[in-house]
Amino acid sequence: MTAFDADRVKCVVWDLDGTLWDDIAVESPTDELPVPRPEMLAAIDALAARGVLSSIASRSAPAVLDRLAAGRPEVRERFLAPQVSWQDKSESLRRIAENLGIAVDALVLVDDSPYERAEVEALLPAVGTLAPEDVPALLAAFEGREVTPESRARVDRYRTEEARRAEGERFHGSREEFLSWCAMRLTVGTATPEEVPRALELAARTHRLNSSGLTPDRLGELAASDGHELYTARMTDRFGAYGVIGAALVDRTGAGTGTGTWSVPLLALSCRVAGRGAAAAFLFWLMGRARRAGAEEFRVTLRPTDANLEMRILLRQAGLRRVEDTEGATPDSAVLGRALHGELPKPPPYLHVSDREDAEA
Repeated sequence: MTAFDADRVKCVVWDLDGTLWDDIAVESPTDELPVPRPEMLAAIDALAARGVLSSIASRSAPAVLDRLAAGRPEVRERFLAPQVSWQDKSESLRRIAENLGIAVDALVLVDDSPYERAEVEALLPAVGTLAPEDVPALLAAFEGREVTPESRARVDRYRTEEARRAEGERFHGSREEFLSWCAMRLTVGTATPEEVPRALELAARTHRLNSSGLTPDRLGELAASDGHELYTARMTDRFGAYGVIGAALVDRTGAGTGTGTWSVPLLALSCRVAGRGAAAAFLFWLMGRARRAGAEEFRVTLRPTDANLEMRILLRQAGLRRVEDTEGATPDSAVLGRALHGELPKPPPYLHVSDREDAEA
């Protein structure tokens, strides 16, 4: 078993032969597949209840996946973005991560073969690898962690995302025309008490669209202190609701900046909405809200990482540049800022953005 960080794990990838079931599927004399091990199905269901996805990476004939869908649909539906082919396991994991829109290091592989685990460890060292007998330790790593409503609904939301992707592949038109057809709506407002746990979860589990990596404990402390406001963003489209997909902490104390400044120590969004304009729309909404509140400058704390290049590009495109005269930076972070006078950037035309209070009126 190689080490893994449970806070980063978003998907457990399961081998089939010798792992999910005992026998080798392609050696079966009939089309009947081996019977899955009950303890493995129970583990998959326990992970799903905690918001952890499951997928398949199996070096076998692709027809095995079709047989699984036809003969055991109740098992097949547990897995998202499965890969069954003769390609290397490391390549299967890359494709799973790409299809799910998550980082490769958010995966853990469960495989009975020491060779397959070693191949992944060599080519994808950030991926945790486990033998089937390590599954109880995997489950134990998630015990005691708070499960938000968004977490419990995560598997279903990813299934809906698969439907979106399939519809997008069938759609005749440009990417922007498809996004417009999806009728996406983003509503933003002050976080309700019920949304705070989800905001803390976003701080801990998002990396691709996370400005600073502020810890959940620190976010909770700041959000409860005077002069700070926590905002959340929800998104829907014609396929259904995404739930809370964004969180931003605003510091209005003026510490080290001046009272005419809105400072954002954390801006974090779910990777599920990457590439749909939601991150830009949320950021631009915050800038507009700051100006309406009388602020003259807008600042965001940025801690550059290998994962958040997309966030860094977004901040630069929004006109934010490094600020030198600030007390908000740490040795591994910077503060970016811009003036709020003049025309502010606008969200993509295919995404309708509104204040939550207006939407509920």
